[in-house]
Amino acid sequence: MSALLLIVRLGGERVAFPAADVEAVVEIDLVVPAPGTPPHVAGLAALRSRVLTVIDCRASLGFAPGEVPHRDAVVAVIDGHPYALLVEGVEDVIEAEAESVPLPVQTSAVWQHAARAMVPAEGELLLLVDVAALIAGPQREAA
Repeated sequence: MSALLLIVRLGGERVAFPAADVEAVVEIDLVVPAPGTPPHVAGLAALRSRVLTVIDCRASLGFAPGEVPHRDAVVAVIDGHPYALLVEGVEDVIEAEAESVPLPVQTSAVWQHAARAMVPAEGELLLLVDVAALIAGPQREAA
């Protein structure tokens, strides 16, 4: 059985999140800054009576925070904590065509900390993104 993937646009690329890691896809209207947080944490938002930590995925990848206005977010719960991951757009949920394959050696430095593999879907190879790595941010590499 093939895995389900959520296809999003992030860093100007079409990439895949494992659908099993995704709780919901939402639009975020208001993000309240949270002082003292790392640059990839955009702030906090309310969704259905709960508070989400909002992650600017572009900043997590090393792009300057806030370069692209974000409204689309992927909601994920990691270790019992809910997060909203801001992405440039959400496309669809699709089925992978085959098992994932290792990342090529020449993978861009931008993706090295967050991409875990390549996955064939819709006739192309897409980066399979590790949701927890985006939440951890760029400092995860140094850890």
